[in-house]
Amino acid sequence: MGTELLTIGAFAKASRLSPKALRLYDELGLLPPARVDPVTGYRRYAPEQVERARLVAWLRRLGMPLVRIRHVCSLDAGAAAEEVRAFWARAEAETAARRDLAAFLVDHLARKDPAMSPTAPALSMRYAAASDTGLVRESNQDTAYAGSRLLAVADGFGADGAPASAAAVASLRRLESDGVPADGLLNVLADAVEEAERAVYDAVAAGSAAQEAGTTLTAMLWTGSQLGLVHVGDSRVYLLRDGELFQITHDHTVVQSMVDEGRITPEEAASHPQRSLLVRALGPGADATAEMRLQEVRPGDRYLLCSDGLSTVVPSDGIRRVLAAPGEPGRAVRELVALANGSGGPDNVSCVVADVVPGV
Repeated sequence: MGTELLTIGAFAKASRLSPKALRLYDELGLLPPARVDPVTGYRRYAPEQVERARLVAWLRRLGMPLVRIRHVCSLDAGAAAEEVRAFWARAEAETAARRDLAAFLVDHLARKDPAMSPTAPALSMRYAAASDTGLVRESNQDTAYAGSRLLAVADGFGADGAPASAAAVASLRRLESDGVPADGLLNVLADAVEEAERAVYDAVAAGSAAQEAGTTLTAMLWTGSQLGLVHVGDSRVYLLRDGELFQITHDHTVVQSMVDEGRITPEEAASHPQRSLLVRALGPGADATAEMRLQEVRPGDRYLLCSDGLSTVVPSDGIRRVLAAPGEPGRAVRELVALANGSGGPDNVSCVVADVVPGV
C-alpha cells in the first residue's frame, strides 16, 4: 500500500499554510498537490511535500516574492541558502535607504519647529569645477557645474550622452537664481529630479541615436542654512571632514547591488567587468528613483562630486590625499583630473570641489 495522502486541511495544518494559500500556490505551479480528484476536484498532498510547503511559508514571512520563492525551491539546499541570504541582504539595504529618507523627513519637519531650530552660524561655499575628456575617449559626455547654490555632476552614456548630461544640469541651473526656502528643500529637490528627467528625455528624443542613452545626476543644493543632496546613478559625493574621507552616496549599479547582497566583495567589485552597468539613471525607460537627503554642514567641510572617471581609477587614499592638502578648490579639481589621466584616463572625468567656510 502506498503512502496515505493528506487532505488539504490536514496538509494546511502541517505546513502552516492556509487552504486558500495552497490553492493559489497550486494555480501558480509553486506547490501542486500530489493528486486532484477528477470528479470532486479535492486536492490531496503527499507527506514528503510538507518540508517544501513549510519552506514556502517561511519565505513568504520574509516577504520574498512568489517568483523568487519558486526559484529558491528549485535549488539544492546550499544554493537555496545562498539565495535567501542574498535576498535578505538586499532587503536590509533597501531598509537602510528608507531609513535615510525617514531621517530626512524627521530633520525637515524638526527644522520647521522654531523650538527645535537652533540658530546656525552664517556659512558660505567656495567652489570650483573641472571636466576633461580623458586620454581614451574621443568626446566628453560629462557635465560639471559649480555655483554659489548648486553643485552638480552628470555622466552621460550612449550616443546622445553629452546632450543628456548637459540637459540634466541645465534644468537645475535655475535653482541658482530662484529663492529656495529651507523648509521647502525636500519638495524643491523632488521637483528638480522630475524636471531633469523630462529634460533628459527631450534631449535624447531630439537626437538621432538608435541605442539607449541617458545620464547620471548627482547634485547638491545650498540654501544658506541647509545642504540638500539628490543622486541617481554612479557619480559620487565624498566628504572630507577632520581629515577623514567619507563616501556619502551609494552607487546605483548592478555590481553595487551584488555587493549589497553579499554575492561579491567590494574588492571584487572594483575589477568586475560590469561595474559600470547602471540600475538607475535619467533617460527613456530608466529607473530614475533618486536618493534625496539633507546633509549636516560644518565649517571646514570639503565636498567632492565626481564622475566614475575619477573613482574607478583613483583609489580613495589618493582622493583623500588631494582633498586634504592645503589650497583652494580650483587646485584640488585640477590635481584630481591630473591623477585620473595619470592613471590612464580611460574615461571622461569631472570633479566639483566645494569648501564650507564662515561668512555670508
